[in-house]
Amino acid sequence: MGAVVISPEELREELADKKIHLLDVRWALGDPDGPQHYLDGHIPGAVFVDLETELAAAPSPARGRHPLPDPGAFEKCARSWGLGAGEPVVVYDATSGTAAARAWWLLRWAGVDDVRILDGGLPAWIAAGGELATGAEADPVSGDLVIRPGSLPVIDADAASNWSGALLDARAGERYRGEVEPVDPKAGHIPGAISAPTTENLDDTGRFRTPEELRARFAEFGEGQVAVYCGSGVTAAHQIAALAIAGIPAALYPGSWSQWSNDPKRLVATGA
Repeated sequence: MGAVVISPEELREELADKKIHLLDVRWALGDPDGPQHYLDGHIPGAVFVDLETELAAAPSPARGRHPLPDPGAFEKCARSWGLGAGEPVVVYDATSGTAAARAWWLLRWAGVDDVRILDGGLPAWIAAGGELATGAEADPVSGDLVIRPGSLPVIDADAASNWSGALLDARAGERYRGEVEPVDPKAGHIPGAISAPTTENLDDTGRFRTPEELRARFAEFGEGQVAVYCGSGVTAAHQIAALAIAGIPAALYPGSWSQWSNDPKRLVATGA
């Protein structure tokens, strides 16, 4: 796997020399105003990507809140963003990559090799003196990207229930322990899962920790194959990005807790 992140300074240098597809994935749970945030200010040339409709299929109790999109539909979206074979892509958001990582993961899953997350997101770009554009951009020329689904591993609920390696829960600790559950029908976690909040992948500036720091963090969870879930498969992608920075491959459970907690036959654990 190639580089996972790019700094604002590196992005400015690369944009001066070559064409890079910029995808603005402004999304946060409970904030439906991503399109307006984009219009209010975005990196010049960026295309807005709607996480709910372009990076996920329709939600359902049986599949979760953000099921993986149909490959054909995702390819159509990627082409509408202007993506073509072998062309570099940078994704960003305003939440330290926790939403943009979903686009990063999906494109890597679809066989796109050169895709990176802007480290620190839009706030880091602004802090580094990066310019912003307002309003709508011209529609990009349709691309010819052909996706190859399955380039990154996924697991289903049955595999998660029998996972022999480290199954990491990327949600906040209080949700893992079952103390609160703001979205899904049951509180708690998958039995045997390990609490590993996504926020601990980041330093105080909102950027990813160094590879050495991340390797030390994930070494605490033991050896063997790694799989990750969260509430609906979004922030789990951020965890997989952090693991990739540390050189550790990991599988995604796309249905995550939103699917698991809607299935009456699935056991639920609570506590630390």
